[in-house]
Amino acid sequence: MTFLYLGCLLISLAAMVLLDARFRLVFWRDARRAAIVLVLGLAFFLAWDAAGILLGVFARGESPLMTGVELAPELPLEEVFFLLFLCYLTLVAVFGARAVLDARRRADGRREPERESAR
Repeated sequence: MTFLYLGCLLISLAAMVLLDARFRLVFWRDARRAAIVLVLGLAFFLAWDAAGILLGVFARGESPLMTGVELAPELPLEEVFFLLFLCYLTLVAVFGARAVLDARRRADGRREPERESAR
């Protein structure tokens, strides 16, 4: 049993937390709302996985990099952390893109009067 894949997922999650904290994108903006969205996203994807497993579409692959711990048949422990990372990454990406666009709009708004006054 190895924890390499799980360790990589946890390090990636920690990086998302640091990015979120630095720019106040998700949890540092509104922790209650972020937690609700993250839990709902995780629940949705776990239900999706459960449906895929029941239909025989998804199966657990064997890898020496995984812990071997299964939360349910064909549902490895790492899958939960991967889905959590995926949902959190999406939130950080969306709110990060929004912050960049807002900053550009503010910068463009400040430049407009300068252009007009130069005429």
